[in-house]
Amino acid sequence: MKFPRRQRDPVEVNLTPLIDVVFLLLIFFMVSTTFAPRQALELSLPAGDHAARLESSPVTLVVTRDGTYRLDAQALASRDALHRALAQHADAAREQGLVIEADGRATHAAVVAALDQAAALNIRQVRIATRPSAASQPQTETP
Repeated sequence: MKFPRRQRDPVEVNLTPLIDVVFLLLIFFMVSTTFAPRQALELSLPAGDHAARLESSPVTLVVTRDGTYRLDAQALASRDALHRALAQHADAAREQGLVIEADGRATHAAVVAALDQAAALNIRQVRIATRPSAASQPQTETP
C-alpha cells in the first residue's frame, strides 16, 4: 500500500527580530559607554608616599617633559595660550579643583608657571598628581 506523502513547507528562519535585538544592543552600548578624551602621553609621574585618590574628576593640566602644556587634548605651547585655556575652564577648576600631571623630568619652571597661571585666575584647589611609591605598596610574601 502506498501512503501519500504530505507536502512540508520549507523551514525558514526569520532573522529580522534577531537583527533588531543586535542593533538595540549596539545602540545601548554606544550610548552607555564613556570614552576618555585622554591622549596617550608618556608621563613619568614622580612617586609620592602619601597620595590620596580623588573622588571627583577635576580639570587636569598636563605638563610634558619638554615643558609644553596640554589641557583637554589641546596642546598649549606658550604661557599666554595656557592662560587663555585655563580661563575657559576656570569656573570648573574653582569648583572641582585643578590637577597638574607633571612629568617627573619636566622643569620646575614649567610647573611653577602652571601654578602661577592658576593663582592668577583665583584657582585655589590645586593638586599635583603622583604615582604610589614602591615603599608605600603593600608587600606580599610568596611561599
